[in-house]
Order: sequence, then structure tokens, then C-alpha cells
Amino acid sequence: MESIDTALAARIRKDIIFGNFGETQRLSEALLCDTYEVSRTPVRMALRLLEREGLIRRAGGRGYYVNNPTVQDILQAVQVRGNLEALAARLMAQSTGRHNLVHDLEKAIDAIDAWIKVGKADDASLRQLQQHNALFHKTILEGCGNDFIGFTCNQISHLPMLEVGSMVFDKQVLATSEGIDRSLFRLKLGNSQHKVIFESIQRGDAVRAEGMMREHSNTMVEYIEIFEKRNEELTLTDLISFSGLDVTSPSLTAQLSEQSTSRS
Repeated sequence: MESIDTALAARIRKDIIFGNFGETQRLSEALLCDTYEVSRTPVRMALRLLEREGLIRRAGGRGYYVNNPTVQDILQAVQVRGNLEALAARLMAQSTGRHNLVHDLEKAIDAIDAWIKVGKADDASLRQLQQHNALFHKTILEGCGNDFIGFTCNQISHLPMLEVGSMVFDKQVLATSEGIDRSLFRLKLGNSQHKVIFESIQRGDAVRAEGMMREHSNTMVEYIEIFEKRNEELTLTDLISFSGLDVTSPSLTAQLSEQSTSRS
């Protein structure tokens, strides 16, 4: 179970992303203690974490102001992550130990193919699909031999669509059979790119692995841009719903309840 300060930071982070705290609002320890019914110690540690992430900034004297991320921030961060993953694919293809990990890539690809054949688009099935996709991408990040790539990806993973292996689904599209067919076709294309990346890494073709991973990662940006064209007033809340980010945290709820009981 994650620590109370980490769980609290996740709750505050989501409230910031959803716009529940405005940029002109000063966040004080006392305010957050009252809002989340916790003591000052986890609040203080959570604020330090959020400050390192750039989501809040010190307000001159005491307290903090919010740095609300924008849709453009997300687009730029997705591009950064795509280039980092492309570098990771190249380095993994050059690694002499790559053959010890490629079976995990193949396992993820086969699982996604099996999911596509079934074609279910309910929440549970989409979560399973995302897990398989995350296995593919995490295997490359962890197997590239450069820990700073994964470290840098983790620094932006709190933003919508930036968690490693994140996938984008529009619930409006999935509400129709035609939309499901289009989504399945898109997933087939994506998994075909996975196969090219896998084969390139397996052969040690670093240039091909890097190029295809960069192209693969750019599909996320293209999909976001499609949303932008459809709705000029696209918000972070929209991006969160597209990425399927859960706005609740069961572990946090349990821990806050436990701490609140111990305080009373």
C-alpha cells in the first residue's frame, strides 16, 4: 500500500488537474488539512512532491499557488515521452541482453491480438488491454539500460495520457458498433507497429526500432489533435475521460478514513 503522503498527493494532484483549485487560490497547509481531514505532516510532504512535479509554486510568503496544466502542456509532454520511448527502443535493440526480455514483448503483443479478436469494449476489457499495452512499453523502458529515460518518464506520468502504456478511448465513439469497429481497426494498426518494434529489437535493428517507436508514439498526439478539431474548448477533464483516468483512489479513501478515525 502506498504511503499516506503519496496517496494524499495523488488526491490533491487530481483535484488540481480537474480544476478544483484555481490558480489565484492560495493553498495552505491548514486549508488542505481541513479539506482532506488529515494532519499537517502528510500534507507538508505531499506539497513538496507536487512542487517537484511543477503543479504548485510557492506563494512568496507562506502557502502555494496552483500551476494548472493546459491541453498544450499535455501535447508537448506526449511528444517528449514519445521521443524518450524511441530512444529506449533503440538502446534496447543495441543491448546484448535484449533476448532475455523480448519474450515479454511478444507476450503483450499476443494478448492484445487475442483481445482484438474478442472485441469487447466494456471498462473491464479496456483495463486489461491497457495492462497489456503497458507491459509492452514498460519492458522497453526497463530493458533499455538507461535508467534516466524511465526516471524522466515518471516525472511526467502524473499528467493525463502520460502514464507509460496509456491508451486513448473516446466513450462517445465506443457507444456505437461502427465506433467500436473503427477503434478495433486503430488498435490493429497500433499492434502491427508493436510487432515491427519487437522484430526490430529482436534483430538488433536499432534504427528501425527507434523510427517505428517514434511513429507509434505520435499516434497519441494525432488522436488528441482530432479531439481538438472536434471541440475547440477541449479541457483537461475531457483528456482525463479519454485516457480513462480513475478519479477515485480506494487506497487513499481507506487510509484517510483510518487516519481521520485515529485523530477523533
